[in-house]
Amino acid sequence: MEQTQGTAAPPQADAPFGLVRRRVVLAVMCVALMMIVSMVVGLTVALPGIARDTGAGQAELLWIMNAYGLVFAGFLLPAGALGDRYGRKGMLLVGVLVFGAASAAALWVDSPSVLILLRVAAGLGSAMIMPMTLSIVTTVFPSEERAGAVAVWSAVAAGGALLGLLISGALLESFSWRSVFGLSTGLAVLSAVLVALLVPTSKDPEGLPVDVLGALLSVVGLCAVVYAIIEGPERGTTDPVVLLAAIGGGAALVGFVLWELRVEHPLLDPRFFRIGAFAAGSIVIVMASVATFGLFFVMLQYLQWLKGYSPLVAGLSLMPMTVAVGAVSPLAPVLVRRAGLRVVLTAAMVVMAVGMGVLTTLDKNSSYVPVLLGTTVVGAGIALCLAPATDSIVASLPAAKQGVASAVNDVTREVGGALGVAILGSAFNSGYRSGIGDRSDTIPADSLGAARDSIDAALTLAERIGGATGARVADAARLAFADGLDRAMLVAALFVVVGAGAVLVLAPGRSESVRLQEKQPG
Repeated sequence: MEQTQGTAAPPQADAPFGLVRRRVVLAVMCVALMMIVSMVVGLTVALPGIARDTGAGQAELLWIMNAYGLVFAGFLLPAGALGDRYGRKGMLLVGVLVFGAASAAALWVDSPSVLILLRVAAGLGSAMIMPMTLSIVTTVFPSEERAGAVAVWSAVAAGGALLGLLISGALLESFSWRSVFGLSTGLAVLSAVLVALLVPTSKDPEGLPVDVLGALLSVVGLCAVVYAIIEGPERGTTDPVVLLAAIGGGAALVGFVLWELRVEHPLLDPRFFRIGAFAAGSIVIVMASVATFGLFFVMLQYLQWLKGYSPLVAGLSLMPMTVAVGAVSPLAPVLVRRAGLRVVLTAAMVVMAVGMGVLTTLDKNSSYVPVLLGTTVVGAGIALCLAPATDSIVASLPAAKQGVASAVNDVTREVGGALGVAILGSAFNSGYRSGIGDRSDTIPADSLGAARDSIDAALTLAERIGGATGARVADAARLAFADGLDRAMLVAALFVVVGAGAVLVLAPGRSESVRLQEKQPG
């Protein structure tokens, strides 16, 4: 295919993009990607120290976490489009600098309100970074190498969160919570230097105008919907603020779709979802993200509250999942070529459901063996589905739209993650409270309300009561926690089963899958 001037040409036709440089660029993109995904989970273990040093309350702590994801998800599509229009390398550099500046400023902050604002800035920087890392990879690598490169990118995206948790836990063994932001600052400086020196630039050669109204509607819609997802479990689904955010965000997204169907140069053409591979890949990433982000949220609590592990040991306990992702990811493109996207994605989702099923067997007396088995199987399923799903999305669109394609991949991942924490968190809380209710005869009547709030409150209460009564309260709380865990993992399994059903309907067979793998964008 003839390359339009300014388009990222296939590396085999462009001497500067030799094998060594392509691999160097991939490594630089993985460093930048690791920087932002590690912050998502890594900061969770620093929250107690932040609360102690800044005086942040529970609501402020939640927003220190959630403000990042809210802005991150909301600005991904506009950032992807702007990168396509004005240059992906420049957008990536700006994002790294914004993220690094926000992280560096957090080293000196004592106010939770200011820290929340800095998290907003970091989320904006991350929205500029993540789609650019993937779109640069897909435009630098030729078609025969792209699936393997995307598999490496997907493995870092999936495993980086757990690695960030592990590194953060290790830092907190010796340093304060500020060390987590110090790590992010150091990675930002390293990324900025590497990107400036080693990464080529690319952009849409046609220089089409940016769809400003579409960008505004997408930001308002995604931010409002993600806000409703985050606040729904805390405020209640009938809360006026939650309802306003959900209805207003939904209306904005409907308006976005209608506008994109009629505008000459859409930010994201909804007709792309008529492409089976594009639609199937998007659905798989949403469903897999719901399951995996929810798993992190629930399992980290299980390992710390019921098994008594420290944050560092809890992170180490989930590392086999990351190892499974890294080991299986390179096999995914080969399997797609041999069996087709439909077979591989369906099998991957079934494997994930089996792993979740193993985790539903956990209780307060379980050994580490079912944790190891369940999370490793889930990790293998993640590896089998995320890289092919990501590649199917980016391969469905031309080189000029790789920023938007990458942003769609990232939006589905982030919205799925928010849904996972909200839905599985709600399922977990429902199971826990139901379990406490089933054992209310072992808990003093005047303490039942406090025990229902959380296992932390229940165990604190049990310690205060002491004696045989306190032991019964603690035992009831741990049993109820296991009930909540079982319910959450069952819901996660149902989500991935639904995803498998959608893949059977939408994903292409073997011949079309091979054509997609061999397609050079543009």
